[in-house]
Amino acid sequence: MQITRQADYAVRAVLYLAHQENAERAATSTIAVEQRIPPSFLAKIISQLSIAGLLHTSRGARGGVTLAREPKDITLLEVVEAIDGPIQLNECVGDESSCSFGRGCPLHSVWCEAQEKLVTQLKSTNFADLTMQTA
Repeated sequence: MQITRQADYAVRAVLYLAHQENAERAATSTIAVEQRIPPSFLAKIISQLSIAGLLHTSRGARGGVTLAREPKDITLLEVVEAIDGPIQLNECVGDESSCSFGRGCPLHSVWCEAQEKLVTQLKSTNFADLTMQTA
């Protein structure tokens, strides 16, 4: 499993904002340059994160982007799912009936357990913790 490039960029943008002192606004152009994200791609990402309630945006000369919540209250899972949708390692994890082997499939429990561990890890990782690791 690999997250999309868009989700990776979203994580980098949120981490950049989490580092801002006193929840300062950051210009999207600055985020794009400093995080090496194509500006047009970043605009779409910012929009999706804003719709998900993770960012506040404001236009104009004093506009910019800020986190909608404290970094400790935003998880890695929220950012990834805001961009890529719910984590699903295999179709059968969400719908057991999609497997042609049904209940007799020896892989179903492995996929379910692996997904549960991944989701738990991403959910337990917040951006305050990540900023301390990169300070």
